[in-house]
Amino acid sequence: MRYFFHIAYQGQYFSGWQRQPGVKSVQEVIEQTLSKIFKTAIAIIGCGRTDAHVHASQFFFHADLEEAFEFDLVFRLNKALPYNIAVFDIIKMEGKPHARFDAVQRKYDYFLHTYKDPFLSTQSSLYQEANLDLYKMKAAVSLLTKYNDYRAFCTHPNKYDHTKCNVMEAGLFVNAKGDRFRFHIASNRFLGKMIRIIMGQLLKVGKGELSVDAFESHFIDLQIGNVIAPAHPTGLYLSKVTYPYLNLEPRTDFLTATQGTDWLSV
Repeated sequence: MRYFFHIAYQGQYFSGWQRQPGVKSVQEVIEQTLSKIFKTAIAIIGCGRTDAHVHASQFFFHADLEEAFEFDLVFRLNKALPYNIAVFDIIKMEGKPHARFDAVQRKYDYFLHTYKDPFLSTQSSLYQEANLDLYKMKAAVSLLTKYNDYRAFCTHPNKYDHTKCNVMEAGLFVNAKGDRFRFHIASNRFLGKMIRIIMGQLLKVGKGELSVDAFESHFIDLQIGNVIAPAHPTGLYLSKVTYPYLNLEPRTDFLTATQGTDWLSV
């Protein structure tokens, strides 16, 4: 029987979601925990592959369990898993839906702050830039929904069959003091380090190192140049995943509680 697991995790102490030899991953920790509970090896498939130190305030994975369980698995998992991984719901599915391939939309939020704050250091990226040009950054962000080939915003575009992404939402937000920012983007798919590369280029626009026209040229000539500078992974959250048959609201409240501010659209 196939089950979808609705979870969230803080990624700063993990080398990403995907199991990899020699490093600690979210997938490995959960697989080991499930296998101990059921006393048999259990493999899981996640809805995506977040980078090292990237967070997920909403994430889904699926697992096939041979028998129905008659105990509170949510409770047992949360008791056994480390503090930075939480399980919210376990949903029995009909047929064999796929947590990764069936997702029709993923939303990400990227947070940055411009002053040193020890309470934000693991939740938001520090960029000590006091005079970012937000209106130029907004103009660049507005281009993201007008193009669909993101080849220039990918570390290894040739490994994909194609580099087209249907970006449905993109926005830039700021707090009242103007010292904390949130970049939001939603798409049907994302390429390797795509959001962090976009964010890195947006910061160049804000600092006056890259014009809005030059930013747009990435979509036209599909070349980003010789130097790719992705933004820091800390501060990036996978914040919502939607399926044709499953559309749950995130259970975490990181936009208000963890990040504690009223966000204003630029």
